[in-house]
Amino acid sequence: MTGRLFRRGAAALAVALLAAGCGGGPTTESSTPKDANVFTNPVVRTDAPDPQAIRVGDTWYLFHTNAGGQNVPVLTSPDLVEWTPAGDALPELPDWADAGKTWAPEAIQLAPDRFALYYTVADRASGRQCLGRAVASAPLGPYADDSDKPLVCQPDLGGSIDASPFRDTDGSLWLLWKNDGNAIGVDTWLWSQRLSPDGLTLTGPATKLLKQTEPWEGTLIEGPFFHRHDGKLFLFFAANAYDKDTYAEGYAVCEGPTGPCVKAPENPILKSNDVATGPGHASIVEQDGRTWLLYHAWPPGQEGTTDPGRQVWLNELVWTDGKPSVRGPLTQVTR
Repeated sequence: MTGRLFRRGAAALAVALLAAGCGGGPTTESSTPKDANVFTNPVVRTDAPDPQAIRVGDTWYLFHTNAGGQNVPVLTSPDLVEWTPAGDALPELPDWADAGKTWAPEAIQLAPDRFALYYTVADRASGRQCLGRAVASAPLGPYADDSDKPLVCQPDLGGSIDASPFRDTDGSLWLLWKNDGNAIGVDTWLWSQRLSPDGLTLTGPATKLLKQTEPWEGTLIEGPFFHRHDGKLFLFFAANAYDKDTYAEGYAVCEGPTGPCVKAPENPILKSNDVATGPGHASIVEQDGRTWLLYHAWPPGQEGTTDPGRQVWLNELVWTDGKPSVRGPLTQVTR
């Protein structure tokens, strides 16, 4: 992966796109600056599945599933659109793990000089995917995992994947994940458990939040993450087969990090169209008063391929009467 992975559309399109996106109806929390420009999706055009990004200072750091011989590729950007490859955030795996299946990494800043990375990796002992954790003093890493076993591993439930850290408004730390039930033909639950303040261990009981129940979800749900908006806790998740055009993104509303959670009747809120298919495994980023969904998607007709593979898209998530919806997949986007 070399060079810059960015293309801007013509600024003249901004007026037309803004007009198309604004109309009557319910109150929508979004604003578009008068000097807005337009960018073109995908913002990362190479294979970069399961993207998640954090902001530290004036720089964004994006982490994604293994690609190009790297365990955890990381990219940097000043604006969420123009991304530059910045190496491998996790160059060494712990002794208990095998290389080649290091998936869905997510990072969180715990202190000015302390960052934690949670990731899926092949556990040699169980033969399943399990969760690891690593720490670093800077967002780029290198992150190091000094553990002698996985942080979470549920081999009897198919394994554990798709870890996502969350700091709630009361300061408590939580970890979400999925048991990989579809690997062995059992239910896929989304789980939540509290993390210790240093982010290295789990405390208290693990709680089941949701499993696959709706026709659009197929045999699985996965890729969970929490997001609070106006005091309400939203649980976003992807569902269905990742390498099919039926893959999509939905959400639920939870009373707290341990549930209970209720799925939205309008799900899915992001699904395939004529410019991108299988959109999902998302994360949320906020910038300049606007909320954006960062997610992967395939070029139409190329589901399941590795060239170009799952590319990274960025579309606005808007709040209408307290409910989220996604303007996308859209190729041309007004900023």
